[in-house]
This record gives sequence, structure tokens and C-alpha cells, in this order.
Amino acid sequence: MYRFMIHYGFHFIIPFGIAFVFYPQKWKSVYLIFLSAMLIDLDHLAANPIFDPNRCSVGFHFLHNIYAIIFYGILLFFKRTRIFGIALLWHIITDFVDCQMI
Repeated sequence: MYRFMIHYGFHFIIPFGIAFVFYPQKWKSVYLIFLSAMLIDLDHLAANPIFDPNRCSVGFHFLHNIYAIIFYGILLFFKRTRIFGIALLWHIITDFVDCQMI
């Protein structure tokens, strides 16, 4: 139960705080970007089984592998894509934290 609360708190509550504190003028759009970063979980549909509670997403799924993570990091260097990079990397960090609780 704690694992579930921590994982989804990291996906929904902390991004709200990040958006509200660091981007107060446009927090709604930034929060929406953080929520849209969860679309990278669509790569789970290519796995068999689609959901395995004991599988670490990081390094297993193609949008969670090292090459994708490097790409997300590169997004940080450009002002127009920085928030997307932060959101995608936050998603990876959240999934990594979940992996540590398996």
C-alpha cells in the first residue's frame, strides 16, 4: 500500500508542487506537461505481460531505457523543451524509486 501511495504521489502530487512553486505564472500548463509525461508508459503495451508489479520499468521498456533517458536529458539544454525534459526525467526518477521498493 505504501509503495502505491509513494509511486502515485510522485506522479501526481510532487509534480503539482514543482509546477506551482517553480512556474507560478503557468503552473496549470506545466502540471499538464508533467501529467502528459506519463504517456511514455504506453511502452508497457509492448511487454508481455503488460503489467508486472515486480518488474522494474527503468531499463526494461523502450521509452524507459538508457537511450531514451539520455534524450530526455538533452531536452534540458533547450529552453523550448526544458519543461518536457524535466517532466520526462521526473517520470523516470519516479519509476526508479518504485524499482527500489520491489
